[in-house]
Amino acid sequence: MTIAQELELQADISQDVIFPPGDLYSDEPPLETELHLRQIILLLQCLEWLWRDRNDFYAVGNLTIYYSPRQKKSEYFRGPDFFVVLGTERKTRKSWVVWEEEGKYPNVILEILSDSTAKTDKGLKKEIYQDTFRTPDYFWFDPHTLEFAGFHLVDGEYHPLQANAQGYLWSHQLGLYLGVYDGLLRFFTQDGELVPTPEETAEQAQQQAEQAQQQAEQAQQQVARLAAKLRELNIDPDAI
Repeated sequence: MTIAQELELQADISQDVIFPPGDLYSDEPPLETELHLRQIILLLQCLEWLWRDRNDFYAVGNLTIYYSPRQKKSEYFRGPDFFVVLGTERKTRKSWVVWEEEGKYPNVILEILSDSTAKTDKGLKKEIYQDTFRTPDYFWFDPHTLEFAGFHLVDGEYHPLQANAQGYLWSHQLGLYLGVYDGLLRFFTQDGELVPTPEETAEQAQQQAEQAQQQAEQAQQQVARLAAKLRELNIDPDAI
């Protein structure tokens, strides 16, 4: 798609969009289903928890990206369902305005498919992310059918990513795998370990603490039984 064609398309879209005065706010519509919302929150929770000690990235969902070369908010804008920008300050933003962010575009984009958006996500948006954004990693996922695909930019064109034995796709930019787990898309480490949410981390720590306590109680019981046996043999266990 040429810039002129995209501008014409954006002009048609912008006729139905009311833009706020002054500052640039996100103009994304509400998410289509509960699964869309849960999926975005889950990805944000996991990545921000995993990278909680980092301050050099921005991850967000359902936020408008303004990228007009003429710095106009009424043209050239897109709203990915989830995206990550690397090498930038980790702070809250009203929208992502490329000309205010040193010309940076997302390093990773994920679109969550639905019946009404799948064609655009697989066609027009893919072309824009490839040809204009030059986003290295692009994924899409359908939380209802579990369709999942990913692409990596090579010599200016998206090439499909090949899944590993577990069905996960590698994100070169994030240094993580993405894969379907319990009906939703999750992050996995290079070793295939599930990247947990803060709640899952707390639950795991609680389970480990309970197991350690049980093991300690079992060890004390074993020592007590051994001491009792020695006393039956007229042996003082404290003297051993």
